[in-house]
Amino acid sequence: MTLSSELTLPCGARIPNRLAKAAMTEGLAEPGGIAGERIVRAYTAWAQGGAGLILTGNMMVDRRYRERPANVVVEGEQSANALKGLERFAAAAKSGGAVALAQISHAGRQSPRSVAPEPVGPSAVAVKLPGGLYAKPRALTAGEIAGIIGRFAHTARTLVEAGFDGVQIHAAHGYLISEFLNPRVNRREDEWGGSLENRARLLVETVRAVRAAIGADRVLAVKLNSSDFQKGGFSFEDCLQVVDLLDAEGIDLLEISGGSYEQPRMMGLDGLEPVLEENVRASTRAREAYFMGYAAQVIARAKTPVMVTGGFRTRAAMEAAVEEGVAVIGIGRPLCVDPDAPKKLLASEIEALDAFETRLRVGPGIFGPHSRLAVMKAVNGLATMAFFYRNIIRMAEGKPTLREMNLLGTLIAHQRQEAQDAKRI
Repeated sequence: MTLSSELTLPCGARIPNRLAKAAMTEGLAEPGGIAGERIVRAYTAWAQGGAGLILTGNMMVDRRYRERPANVVVEGEQSANALKGLERFAAAAKSGGAVALAQISHAGRQSPRSVAPEPVGPSAVAVKLPGGLYAKPRALTAGEIAGIIGRFAHTARTLVEAGFDGVQIHAAHGYLISEFLNPRVNRREDEWGGSLENRARLLVETVRAVRAAIGADRVLAVKLNSSDFQKGGFSFEDCLQVVDLLDAEGIDLLEISGGSYEQPRMMGLDGLEPVLEENVRASTRAREAYFMGYAAQVIARAKTPVMVTGGFRTRAAMEAAVEEGVAVIGIGRPLCVDPDAPKKLLASEIEALDAFETRLRVGPGIFGPHSRLAVMKAVNGLATMAFFYRNIIRMAEGKPTLREMNLLGTLIAHQRQEAQDAKRI
């Protein structure tokens, strides 16, 4: 197998090559969570870039609990304007010949205070981050949980009817379904908490409801953490057992990732607590891809094709991963600056993608000589994310992307934009 090899998923969908535009939060929705011209323009650019699979960023099943203010929201009966926006969104994502999946999500306790003054979660356990960005959640009732499963199914049905080839259920990165899997956050004593079987119930029931809603011939994918990288959290042993549960449900594609806002390993960053490297050989920590060590063990166990996202930057590493059994390679941040990167990799025009995140830094003198290292790491991390966010916005506005920005100014501009978006919701 090579990066150019076609992949046929269990449902029959054919992905023309092994590269994917990974899911990245866009923050491009119009007021009301509607997909408008900006998101169509951005996805047209990505679709023309050559990836065989296009995944959207978070499309929320409940406007009350968004991941950020300008997420696309798909709930209830869609207005004619909203439905037209979704149809144009799907057409743009598919315009280059790729299979297009809509990532559907509920932010849970990771919905910011500007969106949700009182977010929800499996239990009343707050996100442990400084700054007061996230309010303490309240625990969901059993009736509300059943309603959330129905929301995922309704959102999925609406999106495939609008033209998407299928959906990806977001069960990673500390959002609601991931929170239920995590025993540090899920402290329930009913049928939704306690044993792994109970903690995985929301994911399994959501998969079943979504499959019933979209049919057997549409793509049903799941994004799952290899680990939350926290002591006492969702472990790799837990992950492998959930893989077995998902295999039994007959999903079409399983994406392996890891981390949460508290432990942002999906961004190549450490969080606030020591990281547990569970069941990973020391040699794998030096590898380019963040989660390949875990993925190799999942591939050996799973019947489902496996996608891996996080850290891939060289064509050699991508080709090696495909040879080792990875079905699809997800690429994220490099495509914010160069949306044509997949096409260039497939044509062997380039051997590596620019690893912007390794060299983007706020100047060391900004905070004075007595700044704490942790503060600088946090600011650098936020400014780096802002760099990619602002480039997505430039794509959406039809402007050329930039390889260099004033990072402190970029961070300020991003925070200002988020505040403005929060006022519009």
